[in-house]
Amino acid sequence: MRKLLLATTLALVASAVHAEGLGLYAGAGITRAKVDNVFGDNLNINDTSWKAILGFHPLGPFGVEVNYLDLGSETRQFAGLGGAHADAKAFAAYAVGFLPLPLPILDIYGKLGAARWQLSGNTTSPSLFALSDHGTNFAWGVGAQAHFGRIAGRLEYERFDVNHTDGVKLFTLGATYTFL
Repeated sequence: MRKLLLATTLALVASAVHAEGLGLYAGAGITRAKVDNVFGDNLNINDTSWKAILGFHPLGPFGVEVNYLDLGSETRQFAGLGGAHADAKAFAAYAVGFLPLPLPILDIYGKLGAARWQLSGNTTSPSLFALSDHGTNFAWGVGAQAHFGRIAGRLEYERFDVNHTDGVKLFTLGATYTFL
């Protein structure tokens, strides 16, 4: 019975999205991630990486979006003491508010939500310890997008905290494609 109810609900939602043209979109972006002072050792992840975007923009100025963020990695050698390696990634979910501008192809937007992050690190040469931490923190962002039919180009900035760091600052140049 539950499977039938779930299948019926999904079919109704899918048909409503199709009928109303709610703006289901997917995309990707090139990111510049800054995760400073990892594990309090002045090890910084300043990496060019990527993110994946999936969302929908229902009727009105509001939408919902999820992102997978590869925040990059960094390896650093310490004089006479060996080295250290750290990497980070996150999954974020946002409520998005769009503000259309007088120029019909341009929108600005704000995002509020939460980021589920994972931070890993270890010493190298010699391998003395490894650390791994994860958590969920408040996340926010702002951006602008220019849309040409179903394709949009985006420029955005996002922030959220990660334990054992000075937080994440993320700049993204991306593109999305609207299916519906």
